[in-house]
Amino acid sequence: MRKRLLPLLLCLLSPLTLWAWGADGHRAVGKIAENHLSRKARREVQRLLGTETLTLVSTWPDEIRYYPEFKETAPWHYVNTPSGLPRDQYIQQVKSQTTANAYSALEAQLRTLGDPNKTQQERAAALKFVVHLVGDIHQPMHTGHAEDKGGNDIKLKYRGRDTNLHSLWDSGLLDYQGLTYTEMAQQYDQKLRGRQIREMQAAAPEQWLWESYQQSEKLYQETPAGTDVDYKYYPAHADLMRQRIVEAGVRLAGLLNNTLG
Repeated sequence: MRKRLLPLLLCLLSPLTLWAWGADGHRAVGKIAENHLSRKARREVQRLLGTETLTLVSTWPDEIRYYPEFKETAPWHYVNTPSGLPRDQYIQQVKSQTTANAYSALEAQLRTLGDPNKTQQERAAALKFVVHLVGDIHQPMHTGHAEDKGGNDIKLKYRGRDTNLHSLWDSGLLDYQGLTYTEMAQQYDQKLRGRQIREMQAAAPEQWLWESYQQSEKLYQETPAGTDVDYKYYPAHADLMRQRIVEAGVRLAGLLNNTLG
């Protein structure tokens, strides 16, 4: 019995190490988005998800990505490009990639979500992907370089343990602050004003990716392979981490308000 259970447990646990923002980070994005939904969008979300919430479904695409029937969704979670691209060339590269990526997946899922001719099940699955992919796009290392797998091959030490640049931004910094996703959403979202919200939501997904790409370029330069990340790293980057989670939540709400409202 134990031999049969071990592979199953490994399958269930392995995705947790690769979640962008970690489970709590994705849930904080979903919670912030819930705070900014219009009445119409909120009703439609409830109709599609039933007893589930944006917060709870935010991690679903990571939970199912390793099952054979969802194998094709693995590249939906990131966009890898060469370094040093100017803005127009970067966006052209993102849009012209022939294999699926986070940008093309988000566009496709938004079309499904907004199509009244699709079944409720199809639209609910699309909604879950939209919630998750918006979070992924705002994690800088999900727009990293193909040659190092978005920073996964940039080996570091953090708090005395072996890690890599991608994992540091997926969960290392979030875990360090010791907050639950509800505490994150409450703290990060409390100071937003209407003008800030409108400015965040005015940007298109291409701009979100460009922001993450620019930020990832700086992170690569600051943290080359072999770096022993010290206590100064968290306070130096905490504001950026919070900013990206807030922007993801507010912009997700804007997408859903436009698509479902």
